[in-house]
Amino acid sequence: MTQLTPITFHEIEIDAIATATGRVAVFADTDGKLDTGARRVNKLMRGALLRLIESDRFEQMKAGDAVTLAFPVGMAAEAVDIVRLPRNADQTQARAAGASLAKLRGQMDVLVMAGAVRRTAEVAYGFAMRDYAFEDHKTSAKPRAGEVRVMCGKVDEVQAAATPLMAIAEGAFMTRDLTNAPANVLTTTTFAEQLAEMSALGLKVEVLEEADLEKLGMGSLLCVGQGSASPSKVVVMQWNGGAKDAKPLALIGKGVVFDTGGISIKPAAGMEDMTMDMGGAGVVSGVMRSLALRGAKANVVGLVGLVENMPSSTAVRPGDVVTSMKGDTIEVINTDAEGRLVLCDVMWYAQDRFAPAAMIDLATLTGAIIIGLGHDNAGVFSNNDVLCNAFLKAAQTEGEGAWRMPLGQCYDDLLKSRIADMKNVGGRAAGSITAAQFLQRFVKGDTPWIHLDIAGVASVKSETALAPVGATGWGVAALNRLVSDMYETE
Repeated sequence: MTQLTPITFHEIEIDAIATATGRVAVFADTDGKLDTGARRVNKLMRGALLRLIESDRFEQMKAGDAVTLAFPVGMAAEAVDIVRLPRNADQTQARAAGASLAKLRGQMDVLVMAGAVRRTAEVAYGFAMRDYAFEDHKTSAKPRAGEVRVMCGKVDEVQAAATPLMAIAEGAFMTRDLTNAPANVLTTTTFAEQLAEMSALGLKVEVLEEADLEKLGMGSLLCVGQGSASPSKVVVMQWNGGAKDAKPLALIGKGVVFDTGGISIKPAAGMEDMTMDMGGAGVVSGVMRSLALRGAKANVVGLVGLVENMPSSTAVRPGDVVTSMKGDTIEVINTDAEGRLVLCDVMWYAQDRFAPAAMIDLATLTGAIIIGLGHDNAGVFSNNDVLCNAFLKAAQTEGEGAWRMPLGQCYDDLLKSRIADMKNVGGRAAGSITAAQFLQRFVKGDTPWIHLDIAGVASVKSETALAPVGATGWGVAALNRLVSDMYETE
């Protein structure tokens, strides 16, 4: 797994500035005021820092932006990075400042003089999240090098605030690594093996094999993978950090390690991106890792359905009828609408076994959600306003875009089948909504439920605020916050 760049926190040592190698970072308020560290840098550079801050260039910078002065006179460092950040910066601005420094770092050591910064832990989190590169398969890649030393006041308080944030960053890195990985490397078997290794963190991990799934009656999930040589699996990860009698929150992830579309095969153009069709399972995995690393005082169970959707002589065909674990029959109209066939069985199993307090599923489910919301927001569907609003608040706080979409009987009616209990698609119109309606048929009674369609946000072609091009890790931070807000006990 890609490792976080080591970030350590230290008492302020002004004399260390002159001899620090690599990069030195300082902060200037939007009114141009300099703290003690910045004033020392300005003195060493014979006023060059102040001249920059008084320039039009600095005036045009946004809060959190950084600019570099290379090979500063009077210092051993190769560069000084100046960040424009107000003293009362909010969480978003502080994280943006850290991300700006990470984009400039390269492989150098960095000394961050954060004496006057009030949200130092958030700056460090932004740095950690943005300082990511997936280079596992580049022969020219060099081992990640460099460390970050942050000099600040109240070191113990900053360290205490940063520790759980770094656990979230590590979970997001796991999600990104899984989502970025090619399908010949991340098979259903290797995926399950990586999750099993998290038992070392205190998670209870079980791998259900195809024979187990057959006994459970998961005909819907199994039909998706029956055309592949890779065996279908369900992995169950339990974190029991809360009260013994507290019902768990259940997180369910779609883990299609590669999606050709099956017999309803996708166009060749862009099919290479379907390595990310396990993005929902990747998020669930990252969240479970973060919860374990920070010792969350909550009960959470993560379940992922791992399959590969391939065309072959054994593949499920359009027109086939399969039986779900619930017992409902499904007419498969389009084999490329496979994610819902995986999720519905795992959702039913989660409710049967764990009777969760609430259930949230995540999936790169429909292209239709990208048409509707683009790449800035995930689609949110829910049967429970309290749970849904809590998630939307958590997502907004973490800067992870999410937008609620409708549900209704008129959409559900589009799933009627002539020969089975339902079809797996409802037609082109409202495609993301009918997919959610399909899943809602597998929600028991009044179980609070959210469906997150993350097709547009799991992996993107341009960098985001805290991630480079590729897998974003969207959802790890928001779900961690939701657990903290709603399910953790003192």
